[in-house]
Amino acid sequence: MLNVLFQNAARGRSVFSTFRHLGALGLFFLTILDSSPVPTFGGPDILVALLVATRRNPWYEYAIVATVGSTIGAYITFRLARKAGQAYLDSKFGQARVARFLGVFKKWGTGTLVASSAVPFPFPTSLVFAAAGASEYHLGQFLAVVAISRGARYTVIALLADLYGRSLVRIFRHPTQYWGWFLLFTIAVVVLIGAGILINKRFVTAPAR
Repeated sequence: MLNVLFQNAARGRSVFSTFRHLGALGLFFLTILDSSPVPTFGGPDILVALLVATRRNPWYEYAIVATVGSTIGAYITFRLARKAGQAYLDSKFGQARVARFLGVFKKWGTGTLVASSAVPFPFPTSLVFAAAGASEYHLGQFLAVVAISRGARYTVIALLADLYGRSLVRIFRHPTQYWGWFLLFTIAVVVLIGAGILINKRFVTAPAR
């Protein structure tokens, strides 16, 4: 059992190293993958911080690449779920889990989408994207919310990495050692959800596509 865990960990490091070696191109593909049901465990956040801290490219280039890739990945997941409906969600995430989550999404909608896209917390973001696609959520609104939220997220990470370098990388790799940051992120989640609810009320009458 331990051998399997070590092999999986080594394989994960090897794959991550490949994305890192590819630079901005690797970041682009990793962020697309991160928006799919394939788990990356915060890989794009770590990679953005690493690339900014160790390469000469301007920090905002990595933030833009990550935002574009993530939005494309979110769109793919959204469209797949919209075409296949709830059957797609059930097959990828489990029927009981999907039923509970769809109830939450229908109630909180944009607030859930904003929080899951903007805050680097362990969160089933791909399930949120799929739930939006399987529901009557408006495509234009979906893309705008994801792009703005992801853009804010990667801009903050890239800017902090540019200012503090590898110190930020250590925070992402060993999050439990920096509980103060998580307290700030928790407060940010509450604020973002509240903002998302207000936005959702404004666009609740938007026609579905």
